[in-house]
Amino acid sequence: MEKYIIVILALSFACLSLDAFEPSPLQDFCVADSTTSARVNGHACKNPSSVGANDFSFSGLHMPGNTSNPNGSKVTPVTVSQLPGLNTLGISMVRIDYLPWGINPPHTHPRATEILTVIEGSLQGDVFVFPVGLVHFQRNVGTVNAVAIAALSSQNPGVITIANAVFGSKPDFSGDVLAKAFQVDKSVVDQLQTIF
Repeated sequence: MEKYIIVILALSFACLSLDAFEPSPLQDFCVADSTTSARVNGHACKNPSSVGANDFSFSGLHMPGNTSNPNGSKVTPVTVSQLPGLNTLGISMVRIDYLPWGINPPHTHPRATEILTVIEGSLQGDVFVFPVGLVHFQRNVGTVNAVAIAALSSQNPGVITIANAVFGSKPDFSGDVLAKAFQVDKSVVDQLQTIF
């Protein structure tokens, strides 16, 4: 009996420690002050007396993005850069517009998990979840434009587009290394490096 009580107590403490994983903010809000270069796990806080309602709102997600580019997609972010009131809250979102067969190319978010929901049109699924750091993409598989909204678990999730990171890096990766890594002729790598 005593063993079972110890096991139950241990499990209870483990569950309590899971609840304590994400600490609560130390203040009600910390609107980002874009006029200072000081950074402490986010942006420095504006003086509360200069905070206004406009620090907590953004207008632009209702507008279709310009998809006239080689990918046929446009990401409209709402991060702390666009909405200062998100600072320290650990959330952000994006709108993604896609032409028919347009793609949001393979990329990763180094600081956020993402959940994406299709609002209009057809992607390869209706709702997706991408754990932090996982390489992912989306493609419109329909014959009409598509729109998705995604929520991210960081006010500054970051984005690393794989093709840009590999073929457009500065300094360049050696063409021989990339040709061997991707098992293609070096001329293919040379061509890709001129594009990115």
